[in-house]
Amino acid sequence: MTTVPASGRADLDDGQWAVLEPLLPRGKKPGRPRTWTRRQLIDGIRWRTRTGAPWRDVPDRYGPWPSVYGLFRRWQRDGTWRRVVTALQARADAAGLITWDVSVDSTVARAHQHAAGARKRGICRPSRPAGWMTSRMIMAWAGPAAG
Repeated sequence: MTTVPASGRADLDDGQWAVLEPLLPRGKKPGRPRTWTRRQLIDGIRWRTRTGAPWRDVPDRYGPWPSVYGLFRRWQRDGTWRRVVTALQARADAAGLITWDVSVDSTVARAHQHAAGARKRGICRPSRPAGWMTSRMIMAWAGPAAG
């Protein structure tokens, strides 16, 4: 395959691609040559995950969006991305580039679902004094017996 120049400032450069390419799965069946290189498609996947844009907005220089999305989903389902990340982490760890410090914070702040905002005016009934309902029920129940 030919080398594709990095077209965007955040696309993979030749050194990064040289590290990543051996970790990728090989095609199993010969056939028609690809229209879009894997490097372009992976750069398209990286562009989409970096920006958070919809798949349909992937720029044309990375290939058609269904091809970019198809490669992403296929490798997600078969575990390719997990294997690539694990291999890259092992490589970085061996080079001493990762510090495995773990910080655990046990602070938990929980709020009730109704604690999300202040009380709205005009929607809620005015609050009643504490014990209003029970004292009324007791008086109604005790009233006929007393008379």
